[in-house]
Amino acid sequence: MITFKSTCMVVPSEPTPNGVLLLSESDQVMPWTHAPLIIIYKPNNNTIIPFSIETMKNSLSRALVHYYPLAGRLHWIEGARLQLHCHAMGAQLTEAYSESKLDEFGDFTPNGIIKHLFPRVDYSATSIEERPLLLVQLTRFPCGGLCVGTAISHIVADGRAAMNFTNAWAKLARGEDLGFDEMPFHDRTVLRSREVSPVLPRFDHIAFSKPPLLIGCSDTKAEQQKETSAVLLKVTKEQVKELQKKANQNMVLARPYSRYEAVAGHIWRCACKARLGDDCQPTRVLLGADGRNRVKPPLTQGYFGNVIFATMTSTCLYADLLSKPLSYASGKLREAIERVTDEYITSALDFITSQKDVAPLRKNFHIRGFTEAPFLGNPNANIGSWISLPLYSVDFGWGKPVYVGPGILHSDGKIFVMPGLQMKNLSS
Repeated sequence: MITFKSTCMVVPSEPTPNGVLLLSESDQVMPWTHAPLIIIYKPNNNTIIPFSIETMKNSLSRALVHYYPLAGRLHWIEGARLQLHCHAMGAQLTEAYSESKLDEFGDFTPNGIIKHLFPRVDYSATSIEERPLLLVQLTRFPCGGLCVGTAISHIVADGRAAMNFTNAWAKLARGEDLGFDEMPFHDRTVLRSREVSPVLPRFDHIAFSKPPLLIGCSDTKAEQQKETSAVLLKVTKEQVKELQKKANQNMVLARPYSRYEAVAGHIWRCACKARLGDDCQPTRVLLGADGRNRVKPPLTQGYFGNVIFATMTSTCLYADLLSKPLSYASGKLREAIERVTDEYITSALDFITSQKDVAPLRKNFHIRGFTEAPFLGNPNANIGSWISLPLYSVDFGWGKPVYVGPGILHSDGKIFVMPGLQMKNLSS
C-alpha cells in the first residue's frame, strides 16, 4: 500500500544553542512516546499540488533553527526524569507514495489503515538517546493529494506548541519569513517548582490518583484487554449550539457553558448510557487545561513545551449523570477546569517535584501513544479539547488542509473534541 522512497535526517540550517535544556515539571509527567498527527491535502479542480521534497527539507531545516529542541535527543536522569540535550542531531523525514487513493482512507478515522500515513517508532529497536523527537512522513497519492504525517515526542511539546511549530514550518515552506511574534519561547525555568524546602503542595492533586474502577473489579486490566475501535462522529454547528442551549437552560451563570463543556458533558452522559453500568457506578473525567493564560504573569502563546495541567472531575454516579439535566455534567467539567488557577499550577509543580520517581505520574497522565494507559477504560473517560488549536491554518503552499486529526486512538474512553474544517474560524 505504501512505498517508502527515501528517509533522511534533517538538521538545522544554521548553528543553534548547544547544551542541556532543563525540562519543566509539567514536561516530566508527559509521555515520552510520540503523538502522531495527520494533515490531509487535496488538489483543487484536479490540479496537481505543487509539491517539492527539496522545499520541504529546506524549510524544515530552517524551522529547526528556531525550534532547535526538536533536533535534540532525550536522556534519562535520576528518578525516571529526562533531560533534553540540544546538539542538532536532527529530525527524521521520510518521503512515501501510496498505491491507494485518498478516498480509500474514508473519513480518516484513526484506525488500522491510517497508521500507514504517519511515522511509526519502534521503541524496542533504539534507545531514547538515539531516537528523534520529531519524525515526519510525506505521503503522495495517485489523485495528487498529500498527507503530512508527524510524530512529536509528547515530553517536548503539547498540542499548541506542536501546532505553532507546524504552522511556522508551513510558512517557511511558502517562502515567507517568521515574524517576531511567531518566534518560540524556550525558557522552561518559568514552569519549575519553587526553590523552597520542603516542597509542600497546597492542593490535593487527584488527577494523578487512581480513578474509580468498575464495580466488582480490582483493577483495569480486564477492560484494557478488550478490543476497542475508534469512530469519528461529526457534529454540526447547529447541533453544538443546541447542546449549549440545553446545557444553559434554566441556568443563571456569569459565563454560559462553553462548546467544550456542553459537548464533553453530552459525551460523558452518552458513554455512561452506552456502557450499561450499574446506577451506583462511580465515574470521573480526566481533562487537561492550558496554563498559558492561567499562570501569573501569563506565558506567551509561543511558549514551546508542555503547559497542559491535568485536572479531574469529582466522582459522579451513572444515575445522577443520566437522570439530571446536561447542566449537571457540564458543571462538573467546569469545576475541574476552573480549579486550574495560578496557585493550583504552582502546587502541581511542587507536587511533581516532591516525587522521587515521576514514572507513576507519567503513566497515569497518558494522553495518547503506544504504551499502557491505566487511567483509561470503563467506567471513566479522558476528554481532550483541540477546539482552539490552529489546525486548519497549516498551509505549505498547497492551500488549507481538508482534514487534521490524530493518527492513533486505541484506548477505551479516550476522546478528542476537534474542530471540523467548517469550524476553523470559530473562537474557542
